[in-house]
Amino acid sequence: MKKAFYGFLIVSVFICNSCKTNSSAASPDSNIKEVVNSQDVVLVDVRVPEQYAEGTAKNAINIPLAELSQNAESLKGKKVVVFCNKGIQADQAAELLKKQGVEVYDGTTWENVKAIQDENISGK
Repeated sequence: MKKAFYGFLIVSVFICNSCKTNSSAASPDSNIKEVVNSQDVVLVDVRVPEQYAEGTAKNAINIPLAELSQNAESLKGKKVVVFCNKGIQADQAAELLKKQGVEVYDGTTWENVKAIQDENISGK
C-alpha cells in the first residue's frame, strides 16, 4: 500500500511540474504596450478579410494566417505585433514568424491591441 501511495505521489509531482509554463517565454511580450504604441511597429491582424473588415486596431494591416508564411520575408527587420479574435491564431502566427526570424510580439486579440492604443491616446 505504501509503495502504491509513494508511486502515485511521485507521478503526481512529475505531472504537475511538467505542466508549468516557462516564464522566460513570456518575456518578449512583457512590454507589449510599449511595442504597440511605438512608431516603427507593424500591426498585423491575422484573421480572414471579412473579420478584419468588421473592425480592427488602428493602422493594422491584414495578412490572414494562411498567407503569413508567404509574407514573412517582408516583415523581417520590423517589430511586428500579431493578433486575431481570441489569440489562438495570433499564437500560431507568432510561432511561425519567430521561426522565420521576425521580431514578433503576440498582441492576443484585436480588442486588446485597440484598448492599448486607446489607453495611450487617453493617457497623453
